[in-house]
Amino acid sequence: MRIGSGAGFADDRVEPAVELAEHGELDYLVFECLAERTIALAQLQRRRDPRSGYNEWLAERMQAVLPVCARRGVRIVTNMGAANPLAAAEVVTGVARDAGLTGLRIAAVTGDDVLDLVERADSRLPELGGTVGSLGEDLVSANAYLGAAGVAEALADGADVVLTGRIADPSLYLAPLIHEFGWAPDDWDRLGRGLCAGHLLECAGQVTGGYFADPGRKEVPGLARLGFPIAEVTEDGVFTVTKVPGSGGRVTVATCVEQLLYEVHDPAAYVSADVVADFSGAELVQTGEDRVRVSGVSGHARPETLKVSVGYLDGYRGEGQISYAGPNAVARGRLALDIVRERLALTRVATTELQFELIGVDAVHRGAGASAAEPNEVRARVAGRTRGLADARRIGREVSSLWLNGPAGGAGATRQVEEVVAIASAFVPRDLVTTVVTFLEV
Repeated sequence: MRIGSGAGFADDRVEPAVELAEHGELDYLVFECLAERTIALAQLQRRRDPRSGYNEWLAERMQAVLPVCARRGVRIVTNMGAANPLAAAEVVTGVARDAGLTGLRIAAVTGDDVLDLVERADSRLPELGGTVGSLGEDLVSANAYLGAAGVAEALADGADVVLTGRIADPSLYLAPLIHEFGWAPDDWDRLGRGLCAGHLLECAGQVTGGYFADPGRKEVPGLARLGFPIAEVTEDGVFTVTKVPGSGGRVTVATCVEQLLYEVHDPAAYVSADVVADFSGAELVQTGEDRVRVSGVSGHARPETLKVSVGYLDGYRGEGQISYAGPNAVARGRLALDIVRERLALTRVATTELQFELIGVDAVHRGAGASAAEPNEVRARVAGRTRGLADARRIGREVSSLWLNGPAGGAGATRQVEEVVAIASAFVPRDLVTTVVTFLEV
């Protein structure tokens, strides 16, 4: 069975997905487009407009791939439904009708929205040291990381396109394997291998060299037309990672190992909604150009709870930036930061956190390992967290005022303010979460 990765995050490119649909000889094309905070932001959008809350690129992606997938019999699975899978299903149905497609079944998988559940239980928030109730009116959302069961059910009922909300990223890939191979819900070793395949594919171009590339150290060709990965999976769960021949990037043991360890705290116990996978015995072998075979993965019983991503409002972030170039640019940039620091104190701007940095000098390393050569241009940046909007706006204003009140040669001043949506984790018993599959017909 061949599964392709059409996207690894919300704003990913669309051309590699089209390439996969046209030339990947796929059975399934999966789009993974939900980061940690994305669904909380989508819930805020849905509050403003009940018809919104799904990925902004959903229609564009479906317009690009749905006709060719329908023609080739490639089934699509995606979490682009975000906070509103039902509305997303309506969008896909509209795209299909506009393209003249008929006979398609579009499924929306819901049930991940557990806001009422965590509010009633006043669930603990271990990272914050409190409970959901302590967030008060700042509480935005609570979405459980569902497993593969709902998607597998939709596929078994004939879905051509499946749209979900919050679901464990690799479960998007595991679900088609469960459906196609009939894996039992307690076949932990096969489930662990399927989860590993999903984990390697979930970030799309990251495993084909995108995040791997480092000029002069780790060369990767054709990044401007990077090919996204394919997993060729056998019934026992052993799989090979590859890509469309001739596409950009490369698939090597090194690219796969980097992705295998990405966001994994314990390789022997990678906890997911469906299984606790053990990657510690994984064997990766280069079997050909852009082909890596993965075996040796096992699994253990899944947890009895589901992780919940709780979104809440956490004040505001204000920011201002201004550039200095030419001789003595660093000294003028540091003077600019000093002026803003003093101005914020003089005008009593109330902040909970402040950051002053020169981009190009100490924005990342904070002075550690700085180059001996002084740069010819820098960009001064001040950012701060506040409880109120007015104080957040003052931060950027003080930076932009340097144009006429600060060091010589300041230019390109910008400022912005945004409401901060933060994330905390909670846990709920899995038997309290009910998954619902809803179909639309074209």
